[in-house]
Amino acid sequence: MSDKKTIVISAVNLRKGGTLTILRDCLQYLSQLVQESDYRVVALVHKRELCDYDGIEYIEMPDIIKGWSKRLWCEYVTMHKISEELPPVYLWLSLHDTSPRVKADRQAVYCQTSFPFYKWNLRDFRMDFKIPLFAMFTKYAYKVNIRSNRYLIVQQNWLREGFSRMFGLDKGKFIVAPPQRKQIDVTPEEIKKDCFTFFYASTPDCHKNFETLCEAARLLENEIGQGKFKVVLTLSGDENRYSKWLYEGWGNVRSIEFAGFMSRERLYGHYKSADCLVFPSKVETWGLPITEFMEASGDKPMLLADLPYAHETAAGASQVCFFNPSDPKELKERMKELIQDKCVALASVPKLEIEEQKAESWKELFEILLS
Repeated sequence: MSDKKTIVISAVNLRKGGTLTILRDCLQYLSQLVQESDYRVVALVHKRELCDYDGIEYIEMPDIIKGWSKRLWCEYVTMHKISEELPPVYLWLSLHDTSPRVKADRQAVYCQTSFPFYKWNLRDFRMDFKIPLFAMFTKYAYKVNIRSNRYLIVQQNWLREGFSRMFGLDKGKFIVAPPQRKQIDVTPEEIKKDCFTFFYASTPDCHKNFETLCEAARLLENEIGQGKFKVVLTLSGDENRYSKWLYEGWGNVRSIEFAGFMSRERLYGHYKSADCLVFPSKVETWGLPITEFMEASGDKPMLLADLPYAHETAAGASQVCFFNPSDPKELKERMKELIQDKCVALASVPKLEIEEQKAESWKELFEILLS
């Protein structure tokens, strides 16, 4: 029998976007670790081709995404069986929110979604019933077996505070691990503009709260007229029920441009050319466009939802105004003040001093998990 300690990474439903990036970054670091130390790493994934790294052993589980019943059976039955069949597991790290029932010396869970804190409404059910159902489900999915974890990993301090209160857990069990920013090698597309431009980059999902910005733009256009400003949105109005509702309600507002999905080059071109980022989303784990805009635009103003995630993500920025994400009239006033160069509410956002434990890299994170 091998003397190597076994690390299991369970990530069977991570297939795209930011969650897949987290899985890849994790396995990339562990690929180096297994070459330098006496650890064996087994990764439970959707498909190996999504995250293939040297030195990692893979168990592919492509059918798990075909329904919540399969996912739950996998978490609490299949993974338990796998943990018994493997050599004694030293660390079982779940990268997708749930805490499986497994045999391991120690467990940890990466809490990737903030949806347990989303305050959904009935319109969300009409637009996409999966969003509020997901918000309700994740709260209880987190809760099951959560106390089996030695550590819980979150990206921001407010999530540590929130989950600690929600589940009655000691804050000392949490590790705050902000996402690592990589140098983006992209040549921004040149974007021409002829008026003050506000930009909101996001996916057409109802929790992204495009309607507050759209209504603020309508009110502002009625007040100061057309041609004085433009609001550029990264949706076209035909992607889904929500985006169609947005276009039907505000497609006649001349100051709104439904620009649709953008390549990375075009996205960064808009970051660079826009006069102000607006970010009204009602729930985020991080809010990546805020970080991207700060990096790409220099020191331009941002109008951000007055919610904990935005305060932490914007830390260090010098021209920020927070607004009530449910109040388009307030947002309209802030937009008008910016156009008129009279926005006295702009202020710097202090950097947050995060209490221990925290990890600035995968190396630091695994040093805590394995110690």
